[in-house]
Amino acid sequence: MRLTLDHMGTSGYLLVSMTEKGSASASARLRFGTRNAVLLAAAVVAIGAGYVLLAGGSTTVAPILLVLGYCVLFPLGLAL
Repeated sequence: MRLTLDHMGTSGYLLVSMTEKGSASASARLRFGTRNAVLLAAAVVAIGAGYVLLAGGSTTVAPILLVLGYCVLFPLGLAL
């Protein structure tokens, strides 16, 4: 990885650019597969159901679904 700092005239701002060698390996890490799509879809369903139940007055199942969607399924869908 190479980090470049360039001074941008009299404005005082710095331009920072990062380039990584082997950009093919970097793009391979960012590919989403079916497992990611399923986990993210499950997160959206859990969050949606949680808000619907919350609007209906549920005080036990709704927070569990919201925490499951936001704190478990969504991060897993991005990480795996």
